[in-house]
Amino acid sequence: VQLQASGGGLVQPGGSLTLSCAASEDFLDYKTVGWFRRAPGKEREWVSFIKATDSSTYYTDSAKGRFTISRDRAKNTVYLRMNSLQPEDTAVYFCAASNSYYSVNTYYQDEKTYAWWGQGTQVTVSS
Repeated sequence: VQLQASGGGLVQPGGSLTLSCAASEDFLDYKTVGWFRRAPGKEREWVSFIKATDSSTYYTDSAKGRFTISRDRAKNTVYLRMNSLQPEDTAVYFCAASNSYYSVNTYYQDEKTYAWWGQGTQVTVSS
């Protein structure tokens, strides 16, 4: 099974992008999907996730109010809409899927929770 992350690109500060994470058939059903990013010279960090159980959404502090994660079950795709992008958002963005169920949401901030990963898509915010 492959996750396909796409939608990255070059955007000016203040601009927007929508990333997509697609998978075959109904693979993303009943899975929590997360977005992570790796900025130049930094470790990969969690950005957002949408839970399998109730589609509740969670964001890191830097993403709150600017990013929106959503799921289209018919298209078997999860999106990350990113608004008001800033140079510090420059990174390779990865989507990942987990079939683990936790009542404590912090587990979903840990990349070890996710068994399936997309290949990453580059987001560059620069004027």
